Amino acid sequence: MADEKIVIGAETKYPLNGMLSIPNKTNGLLPAVVLIHGSGPSNMDGKVGNNYPFKDLAEGLSAKGIAVLRYDKRTFVYGKEMKKDTGISVKEETIEDAILAANYLRKDTRIDPSNIFVIGHSMGGMLAPRIDAEGGNFSGIIIMAGSPRKMEDIMIDQNNTVLDSLNKLLKLVAKKQIASLSSKLANMYNLTDEKAKSTKILGNIRAYYFKEMGEHPAPNYLRELTKPVLILHGEKDFQSSVEKDFNGYKNILSEKPHATFKLYPNLNHAFMPSVYGEILKAKKEYKVAQHVDNQVINDISDWIHSVKNAQIAQTSSQQHT
Repeated sequence: MADEKIVIGAETKYPLNGMLSIPNKTNGLLPAVVLIHGSGPSNMDGKVGNNYPFKDLAEGLSAKGIAVLRYDKRTFVYGKEMKKDTGISVKEETIEDAILAANYLRKDTRIDPSNIFVIGHSMGGMLAPRIDAEGGNFSGIIIMAGSPRKMEDIMIDQNNTVLDSLNKLLKLVAKKQIASLSSKLANMYNLTDEKAKSTKILGNIRAYYFKEMGEHPAPNYLRELTKPVLILHGEKDFQSSVEKDFNGYKNILSEKPHATFKLYPNLNHAFMPSVYGEILKAKKEYKVAQHVDNQVINDISDWIHSVKNAQIAQTSSQQHT
């Protein structure tokens, strides 16, 4: 494969360095995917500890005939400037660049414009259906370790998981902090956008960030979906829940024939073998250098090719009729 250095949003205020992995063997136009990061600043390789899941996906999928576009996240490059902007939402943080990336692929003459997919990981997975609806216009959506729940519900859940493992004294302090955070989050939908922009919730993050995201709930987009969707989850994921998230997607999409679900035993949030399997040991978990499981790469590749082939078959049957 060839890795080509590219720039996403070259004409915007926030140009981002990226990489387009192009397969060596090309048989006609190529299917392609855009990789969308999870929460927090992240580079184009999706670096977490000593792991590079986006690099693994790019190398693995391009070896199977699929072009892969990845790029540095806007907050990774422009975090300092963006901190000053009180009106930051996931639109500026993630959605705009993902749509620019999809459009970038459409202009590449080697890429099949009718076979461009999105892979969203974690928060990127939560946002993938919205990105698609707001201009991504993908042929199919792949959600890895995502959630159909609201961001605030996930945060409170994660805090409660940590709470359970603390000693009595720390538990008392943490309980108060979680209660205070919960009430701030519960009240934010009563605030005007302007008030939400001036209300800090967590460190420097404003209420508006959570409010704007919460006002665009994932289930609304998922219920409208008619295109193929692939939901992947690791059984040992301690950052999103099999019961609430993976099964949550299943409940929402249960009537949709185009939805496929895969649950992987012993894989963590990064789709790598579980090491400690505890949220409190997340840093230690990701310090261990590993790679995205091959089965995951094979499943994604098979799914993309099957969607592409189904589309070709449908087009040719329409032409015959």
